[in-house]
Amino acid sequence: MLKHIPLLNTLRTHTRQDYVADGLAGLIVAIMLVPQGMAYAVLAGLPPQHGLYASLLPLLIYGFLGTSRYLAIGPVAIVSLLTSAAVGSIVPIGTPDYIGLVLTLALMVAVIQTLMGILRIGFLVNFLSHPVLVGFSAAAAILIGLSQIKSVLGVKVPRTDYFYTDVIALLQRIGDVNWVSLVIGVVSVGVLLYFKLRSAADLRRLQISEKFVVPLSKLGPLLVVGIAGILTSVFRLDQTWGIAIVGEVPRGLPSLTMPNSSPVLLRQLLPTALAIGFVGYMESISVAKSLAARKREQVDANQELLALGIANFGAAFTGGYPVTGGFSRSLVNHAAGARSPLASIVTACLLAIAVVYLTPLFVYIPMAALAANILIAITGLVDVHSLKHIWQYDKRDSLALVTCFLAVLGFGVESGILVGAALSVFLVIWRTSQPHMAVLGKLPNGDFYRNVERHQVQTWPDVAILRIDASLYFANTAYLKQCIADAISRQPALKHLVLVGTAINDVDYSALEALDAILDELAEVDIRLHLAAFKGPVLDKLTQSGFMQRLAPHSNHLTTHAAIQQLGYV
Repeated sequence: MLKHIPLLNTLRTHTRQDYVADGLAGLIVAIMLVPQGMAYAVLAGLPPQHGLYASLLPLLIYGFLGTSRYLAIGPVAIVSLLTSAAVGSIVPIGTPDYIGLVLTLALMVAVIQTLMGILRIGFLVNFLSHPVLVGFSAAAAILIGLSQIKSVLGVKVPRTDYFYTDVIALLQRIGDVNWVSLVIGVVSVGVLLYFKLRSAADLRRLQISEKFVVPLSKLGPLLVVGIAGILTSVFRLDQTWGIAIVGEVPRGLPSLTMPNSSPVLLRQLLPTALAIGFVGYMESISVAKSLAARKREQVDANQELLALGIANFGAAFTGGYPVTGGFSRSLVNHAAGARSPLASIVTACLLAIAVVYLTPLFVYIPMAALAANILIAITGLVDVHSLKHIWQYDKRDSLALVTCFLAVLGFGVESGILVGAALSVFLVIWRTSQPHMAVLGKLPNGDFYRNVERHQVQTWPDVAILRIDASLYFANTAYLKQCIADAISRQPALKHLVLVGTAINDVDYSALEALDAILDELAEVDIRLHLAAFKGPVLDKLTQSGFMQRLAPHSNHLTTHAAIQQLGYV
């Protein structure tokens, strides 16, 4: 039980102060999650209450199974966008079939993540490179922002599948702007920006106790929707000015829900389920590890994946939709002093109370105020620092970033994430298929050997020393042969070729065949092959294959210098 339910182990050492800290952090996150959850549900094409449902049982499950003290899971912007794009392309948004299909998507994500956790294959998410994710997130932020502008403007714009058609549709209805809705939206954005950027500093300037600074500075979303809802109710802005409001929200806890199990629909949703499963886990584990590192703590990546998968099972059967770890909420959880995942359980319990008793207060909340919450939340998706740094550092990564960015805007989020994944894999193959290989020479007054293009070194006309800076596998064997051919052509008097294997960690069967072919080809032109500084496990494989027995005697050397000494040059 202690192994599979980490919370039980944590509570064994919990003090009274720890319980108080978790309770306070859970309260603050709950206050933040009420307007956020409703807003993200609307972004996902669902009634607002489904954002709250997605924050109940999943949070409870993660509280028991998660290993991060600070991770706050629930609805997030990118997953909401992916959900809307995928399910909305199959059935109309707002229909019962739409809600049923969203539940199916949550169930598929749950199965994928749980299986990945059980099989301990979470490492697969590493094939989504950081530049690709930066490009995807930036494009997703633009799409999300565009989808919320219509709520701020108070206009009805039909959903389309492409960015440019959304822009055209919005511009065509720009004359129908509801000015009251626009004022509510703009003022809400201004207030939220103040709370995000300035409120904490102003509270400290007023000498407010530090323990109250975090709670007070995070009240912005609740104040915005609360005040906007009160004004709308008092002045009946929905009737007199026609602004869109949340409307009646069902009271009480969600009932048991059953996803759709049609094989045809499962096949249609599979690409999006994989995308959400991978992207959601990557976002969660990145946030969890980042916050844990600040306290020199660790999180169990595979246990996190398992906890996230089972939490999504909870969402699928209680009227929610796919959930993952939220960056902003987790930061608030950390800043509020959470000591364990118990804070998530407190948040879930408080949200349950809100769903049972407070839903009548949500009726008059303007959609423009909820849209403002999303617009401020997605500012964190555009990582300007990483955009600049990647552009300056590596043009290949920059090309991948820009390609993924344009693919998301041009072809939609599903196609964009598939393009991004394909680009990430392509970059891995591209880089490893042409690894760095250096021709070495001996530094003066020592036994060190360095790249002839970077240092003044001693070389010999009948010896070539080639260092291979990567493992050898099927994709780079042709490049290895080409580099050896180039070395032979540069040195017509070549008699000895020394391959330095300090960076070689593995040799697959295709590479072994290539080495066999190289050995034969060198023998035909009277060139002797030597190995230097190869690692033990690699030599073991080469010995078992019979390759080492084919080498001439005394052709395997412990170091590069030992090889040159053996040949009598030093």
